[in-house]
Amino acid sequence: MRNLLLVTFCFLSTLSHAQNSAKNKSSPLARYFEKTLGYQKDPAAPRLINYPTLAYSPETRWEFGVSSLYVYSANKDLSNRLSEVKAFTFYTLENQYGIWLDHAVYTDKNKWFVYGRARYQSFPLFYFGIGPESPSEFTALINGDYTLLRERFLREIKPSLYFGLELDYQRLANVAYLETSAQYVAPETGVNGSTNLGLGAGVLYDNIHNAMNPREGLYSEWAFLGYRGQAGSDFNFTTYISDSRIYRPLKENTVLAAQIYGQFTTGNAPFNMLSLMGGESLMRGYYLGRYRDNNLIAGQVEYRILPFEFSKKWGASVFLAAGQVYGNNHDFQWNNFLPTGGAGIRYLIFPDKDIYTRIDVSFTREGSGVYFFIGEAF
Repeated sequence: MRNLLLVTFCFLSTLSHAQNSAKNKSSPLARYFEKTLGYQKDPAAPRLINYPTLAYSPETRWEFGVSSLYVYSANKDLSNRLSEVKAFTFYTLENQYGIWLDHAVYTDKNKWFVYGRARYQSFPLFYFGIGPESPSEFTALINGDYTLLRERFLREIKPSLYFGLELDYQRLANVAYLETSAQYVAPETGVNGSTNLGLGAGVLYDNIHNAMNPREGLYSEWAFLGYRGQAGSDFNFTTYISDSRIYRPLKENTVLAAQIYGQFTTGNAPFNMLSLMGGESLMRGYYLGRYRDNNLIAGQVEYRILPFEFSKKWGASVFLAAGQVYGNNHDFQWNNFLPTGGAGIRYLIFPDKDIYTRIDVSFTREGSGVYFFIGEAF
């Protein structure tokens, strides 16, 4: 897992020091952060931040990157929901690289919602096997070139209710299996990589004004994607997704957030497109793909204080989650739910947009994880 803790704490310390120093115009760096992160004369003006990233993991060694975040309201109208565009590019000392682009864009009056991500990367993947009983140590390190394009084109049909088309394109090529262990069992489907295109539809209810820091509202998405050979897929399968989240303020500057997520796959899906448990948003503390199978059910709750009563910029959160994967060879069982939980700190980087950066530390039965991102996990 990438080691980000020291780097991110240094980043937040630099932001805080630079903003304070900027009042005395002490350096170009301090003035840059004051201009970027301070209050703007026009609260409706867009915001842009660019910052370097640094990480280390045994499989990549040092990783150097650049992240960017652009947030705005359509037509500079604050009654429109906040749109966001995120970009990240990186290079490692093992000659691995990647480019990510995530976006959640609302048009004027919130009539259209375009939500998705695009990624290309040459980066190693830990493979632990399939099912809830996969070994705790990875059985292979998979190298390959991975391309992803996932888009949702949704139109508001009633206030806060959207309907539209969904598209998912994924390609895994130039696959090589490295560091295979004695427990390694090759995936039955997609072992040499594959190309798959999914087309489907979705319905979404979303009345949240600021998706990067939801304080009150409901988000509920229901969608399906069909992957067929006639559409250019190497395998035939269908994926169903259910994602519901609720946010309730308990008192001033506190929010109770909850999420229930399900992903269910029927047919002959390749191993890299099964339901994956883990990651920086849901089931934090587990490596994304530590557990994989046809189906995933998971839920989480989080209590957020944004900000503390004694501070204008610092806050915190605590969270708990549980989830499990299951499939054709592994039945759903109530005692197979795996727990995870942790806590995090928050720092307000865009005061007039109510956007925080977060550092979360999560603990599982198998270890821990550290995550640094701008915006809440869900």
